[in-house]
Order: sequence, then structure tokens, then C-alpha cells
Amino acid sequence: MRKIFKKTSLVGGVLLAFLSCSEFEEINVDPVAASADQVQIEYFINSSIGGAQQDPHISERIFVLYWDDAGRMTRVGTLSVGGSNDGWTSDYYNGYVSSWLNKINTGIEIADGQIASGSFREHTPNLREVARIWRAYLMSEMADNFGPIPIDGFQGVNPEYSDVKSVYYYMLQELKEATNTLDLDVSNPDNALKKLDPAYGYDYAKWKKYGNSLRMRLAMRLSEVDPGKAQEEFESAVADEFIKVAGDNFSVAETGGWSEYTGVMTREWWDHEVSATLNNLMIGLGGIPSADLLSADKHAHIKPANYMGLKFENHFSSMTNDPSAGFFFDGLHNTMDPRAYDLFVIPGDFNDPEFNSYPSWTNDARTTKRNLVDDSDNVVKEIDAAFTWNAYAGGDWGDKGAKNKVYGYTGTLPRLANKYRNGTNRRIFFASWESYFLIAEAAVRGWAVPMSGQAAYEQGIADSFAYNGVSGELGDYLTSEDYNRVGTSVSWGHTAEPPATVAMTYIDGYTNTPGVHTLTYPENTIYKNGTVKNDLLTKIITQKFIAQTPWLPLETWSDHRRLGLPFFENPVIENALTNMPALTSGNYMTNSIKFYGQRLKYPSNFGSNIPSGYAQAVDKLGGPDNVFTPLWWAQQE
Repeated sequence: MRKIFKKTSLVGGVLLAFLSCSEFEEINVDPVAASADQVQIEYFINSSIGGAQQDPHISERIFVLYWDDAGRMTRVGTLSVGGSNDGWTSDYYNGYVSSWLNKINTGIEIADGQIASGSFREHTPNLREVARIWRAYLMSEMADNFGPIPIDGFQGVNPEYSDVKSVYYYMLQELKEATNTLDLDVSNPDNALKKLDPAYGYDYAKWKKYGNSLRMRLAMRLSEVDPGKAQEEFESAVADEFIKVAGDNFSVAETGGWSEYTGVMTREWWDHEVSATLNNLMIGLGGIPSADLLSADKHAHIKPANYMGLKFENHFSSMTNDPSAGFFFDGLHNTMDPRAYDLFVIPGDFNDPEFNSYPSWTNDARTTKRNLVDDSDNVVKEIDAAFTWNAYAGGDWGDKGAKNKVYGYTGTLPRLANKYRNGTNRRIFFASWESYFLIAEAAVRGWAVPMSGQAAYEQGIADSFAYNGVSGELGDYLTSEDYNRVGTSVSWGHTAEPPATVAMTYIDGYTNTPGVHTLTYPENTIYKNGTVKNDLLTKIITQKFIAQTPWLPLETWSDHRRLGLPFFENPVIENALTNMPALTSGNYMTNSIKFYGQRLKYPSNFGSNIPSGYAQAVDKLGGPDNVFTPLWWAQQE
């Protein structure tokens, strides 16, 4: 929890008021203000999409502190160790996502009134369907975080809460109706109106594709709990147009400064280092030599393929099922998924134009030399982490962490490339690779889809490689049978399980004595009791996880809640974790849904302000209002 509690700027926040329909009418009684029939739906769509882009206040709390951590895209220490913060959750639930839903509902109501009166523009019906598609996304975001939400909520009255199944059925029906109703023959609106749609500029064909792709995503969410409904909805959506190419991706341009469009990862005090989960997926995956990916000046830092690193038994914890735990890797890995070096920058590589120097007010990012100390704070070993590649599990490192000045420090870690942090990118909400990975999974399940599972899987990887600028490595990558640190390979046709163990060399960091380490591939006991590491579904979700980085941690969290894939290492447990009592020193080598957060708790003022609504929501949740109660569509044990 080091990162959370050292940041005093995280306390507090601004709560936005709800905009009810009655308030809207009251505001417009002013004779110099617009009347309700002059207010147009596009302003509400624009405001809702802009809000959901997340300004720096809420993106720090929700995208970074919750989703990035729960989705294992970086190491923070909140939901991954059972923690949460009521202030952050209250800001999101009461002031932000509820406001975005309120605005889109108000826009739809205005359009409905105009259409009913016969006084509407040619494109108003289409904008209504766009708004319904966007509302389905917002509802999915809220339901996937909390669970039961109101279907008819955020319209100025106290609503009834619906269980997650009902919410999902409603969203799927809305997406079906909205995409089918969009009239693609209606001419696109003028340029002034196009500017009010930051995603697609009111290109209705693209909105239809997004609506169908979102329907595919939500249908697949039900695959384990309601497979018949999942298949029916998925097959219907995929039979129509969906997002197939990068030009159709749903994305919104980011900016610098402080606004709703400021980049979600621009706050300087967060490291955004590579997570242990992602690192274990990428080490060795695809068999591409780092020497083929990196400039010649870095080749001297590349280590042999069977090398684990330096072992510092008194400073690096092994009380986790992270297969890389216990070692400091004093160089660069021999083979690596090629996307790794596009997403993250090597410590000490200050000449890389993508090196991110945040925070700008310190030299932390450029400080690569750190010490290991003893109980009296005497230096045991100075470590220079320049041109090394490490990632560490979160949790409580106890005395080892107190003596280790390396594992949690900015300059020693591969950190997210500058292009994802400087407010000049486009935040991706849905990309073509996700469509293809969803189709590949559907094919594995035996559903009717427009292409083979292998073709979809390989196209998803190809689209991801193109995004990361490494398409030149695609051919060799797709045929690789090399295993990563969790026992998964790339090649679709290679489903042989890895050996139980692999002999690896290491060097004792204190004495420089060489040794042999027996690497044991972890048993992901949530998925098929830990007996399977390299089947087709594991391959698909592994590739999907890497491709979604860094934009879609909510989806990687949801995939893991749904399937137990990919492998999530347990937190370090040198000391018992207060917020995760189920994880103990006796069971940390196994996996359980009780070992990571499943949802956000409702804000505390929900129960005090609307006790009947809160009681209704918790009853339909089907368990206590805590972070460990799984959602309806997620694994239940």
C-alpha cells in the first residue's frame, strides 16, 4: 500500500449534483434560456462521452487505483489485496458515472419528446439510437464495477434496483434494437454537429459496428453462467457488421492540462510499471530474441534463456505463487513478446524518446542505483537497475520489503512509454483485436461465427502487433511453441502442456556463487483445477490481455473474474494481509477468487441516504456488500 498512502493529493473530491428531468425543466423557465424543445440530444451525448473519458480527479481513482490494479496492468495495492477507499468509490458512484447516465437519459428523453411531437430533425432518430448504444456501455461499466444497478435509474427519481442478469438482458436488448434501428441512409450531419461526437463524428455505420461489437463483449460475459443466452446474442451480433479494422475502433482523443479529455494516465506521481502478471505472460512468449528487437548498444545486457537472475534470499520474497519471485533480474530477457518494448521503456534508457521522466519535480525516474540494507540500515549491496527488466508481486513484503530499496522504486522499473502518458494519444474503449479474440473464443465454444478460431486468433494478434508497431515479427511469433513463465505458447496448433519443471541457473547475489533453480510452472487452480496451462482458451485470453494493455484494464479484470484467465499471481504474504484474511501462509501457492477483489463496494452514504434502495441492491447482489462477493456472471468459487 506504499503508493496509495504516501499520496496526500488523493483525499477528498468534488461531488457533482444529479440533473433530474424536473430540474432541467425548471432551469429552462428562464426567458433568456433555451426551452426544452430547442435543446438537442447531441449536447447530452457529447457531455456524457466527455465525462466518461474521465478527468484527472476520477481517472486517478477509478482507472488507475482500481481498474489498473484489479486488471493487473500495474501494481498499486487496492483491489488486488482486498482494499478499497470509500471516498474514491463515492466520487465515482454519486458524482461521475451517475452524472454520465443522467445526461444520456435526459438526451434520450428530449429526443423522444421531439419525435413524438413530430418536431425533429432528420438525424434526431439516429442520434437517439447512438445514445442508447452509449448508455448500454455506461450501464455495463457501472454494473461490472458494483453489480445490481437501476435499469430505469438516474432520471431524477429513486429507482428500483435490478439484479445483474436483468441489467445484462436489458443492455443486450437495447443494443440489438438500437443497431437494427440505425438508418445508414440518413446523411451525416454538418461539421459543427460532427464535432460533438468525439468518437465517430456521427458516422452511423461506425456506431452500428461499435454497438454490435459491444453486444459481442457483453454476450461473452455470460458464457459461463448463461451459455444459451450468450450464444444466441453473440451469434446475432457477429452476423452483422462489427469492428474489424483499426479505423473503426472506438477511441477518444486525449489532451494535456486538466479537463474531461485529459489523458487517464497523465498524473505524474504514478509509476505505471509493468505488472508481475503481464511480465510473466510476456517473458519468452513468441520466441522472438530481444537482440532482434533492441538496438545494438543494449545487446550486452541480454542474458541467457535459462537464467533466473540474482538471488537475494533476505530481500526478495518468495511467499507468492509468482513463478519469477525471489530474484532480481540483472539484465534483459533473452526472448520477449515484442510488444513489451513498445509498451514499456527499459530503466536507464534515457536516450529512448519514449522514456517517461515523471515525476518532473524529482529525479526519481533517472535514479537507477538503489541499495539493499540490513536491519541496522547498513548497505549490504548496491544494485544498478539500469538496463534490467523486473516486475514484482504486490502484497506485504514485511521485513524484506523494509530492507529492499529496489523493488518498489521508480527508476528501477520498466515503466509505461511516454506516448501513453503525455496526453497525446487516443483512449481506446473498443478495438478490432477484441472483436477477433471474442470470435476466437466463440469458435472454441462451438458457436456459429464468420471465420475459424485460428483465423480470428491470429488476426487479433496481427491487429495488436500493428498497433504496437511490431508487425515485422508476426510470422515467427505465430508459429512459436516456446512457453512463457506460466506455461503458455503462441502457436494455435501447439497445445502440448509444458513440463512440470525447468532447470534454470542463477547467481547468489551476496556471494556471486552460481546455482540451479527449479522453475515450477504455476498451477492456476481457478481454471480447470490448475491442470491446464496451454489450451486454446488460455492462449486466446493471454493474447487478449496483452493486446488490451494499457487501455482496457476493466476488461482484463472482467475476463479474469469470468474465467480465471490468465494466471494472476497471489500477493506476497510475508505478513498477513488485513483486507484478505482468506490468503494465508499455508495456501498462497493455490489460487482462489477470494484472493483478489471481485467488485467495488457501494459507497457508504448509499445505505444512509437511501436505505430501501441499498437493501434492495444488496439483496439482488446475492452476498454481502464487500469486495469479495462475485458478480452473477463471474466464477463463484
